[in-house]
Amino acid sequence: MRSKVVRDGVGLLAWLAVLVGGVGVGLHFSRSEFRILVLAASGAPYLMACGLVGAVAFLVMRRWVGAVVATVVVAAAVWTQAPLYFRNSGDDGGPSVNAMQANLLFDGADPRALVDEVRARNIAVLTVNELTPAAVEGLGKAGLDQLLPHRYLSPGRTATGTGIWSSYPLSETVEYDGFVLNQLSATATVPGIGPVAIYAFHPVPPIYGTTVWADELSRLRGILDRSPTDRPVLVGGDFNATYDHAQFRAMLSARFDDAAEQAGAGHLVTYPTDKTWPPIVGIDHFLIARGHATEVETVPIPGADHRALFARILLNPPNP
Repeated sequence: MRSKVVRDGVGLLAWLAVLVGGVGVGLHFSRSEFRILVLAASGAPYLMACGLVGAVAFLVMRRWVGAVVATVVVAAAVWTQAPLYFRNSGDDGGPSVNAMQANLLFDGADPRALVDEVRARNIAVLTVNELTPAAVEGLGKAGLDQLLPHRYLSPGRTATGTGIWSSYPLSETVEYDGFVLNQLSATATVPGIGPVAIYAFHPVPPIYGTTVWADELSRLRGILDRSPTDRPVLVGGDFNATYDHAQFRAMLSARFDDAAEQAGAGHLVTYPTDKTWPPIVGIDHFLIARGHATEVETVPIPGADHRALFARILLNPPNP
């Protein structure tokens, strides 16, 4: 009798695990702006993993109906996540650009540590978020302006500030109106390539209003849709959205790809780094048009609440 109760209890938990896994798959495709669903979608891969636990439990207990249902859920979960783990084919020849994206936590990030990473990794383009006047000064004293002498900055008192540093001359600078945080773009002139459009984005996080968050992602997608088609485009930013948010993936049109997906880098978690637990979500991204990322990885920056993101990107030369 006790054995049957235990088996029934384990079976119930297995069904619950499969249900949670199915919810994770559903959240991956959800375009809901309901706050709880948007926040839950950030952890969709963790929820999907529960489906695997349920599948193992059903197989051990030889409950074949449950095992079949669980297998379907696991297969759907794998289908949603697999693109991040398989490197897309691309041209591995041609000029490359090393880029870095960093959220500075206002002026909390150690400027010398960031500059040391820029130097060690031969960074040519750096996009930053939560850039304050004090951070600009600190980075300058640490030597960033010697490494990347061209810049277009819109610092703010708190989270609003955004900036672009470059080893290449910058022109056609634009700051986009109507956003809570600052959104910038500029054109870099890259030897052997020509003009390259650079964007630094930072949409508002969903905790301050999911409707505003979704609207800003949609309008940033509109900006990218209107970006030049005759040149490579590189977009760095804290998107406050993960790969499992449909609103983020909508930005990956026929022209744009996610650098981590191109490189098969897997789940690159970048936030938060200022807690007692390790980072759990990846909300910093590079998007690329007319180019291909061959390497993407996260980089710890002391004092920041995000890991920085490093990408090595091959840019397509102009059409002959």
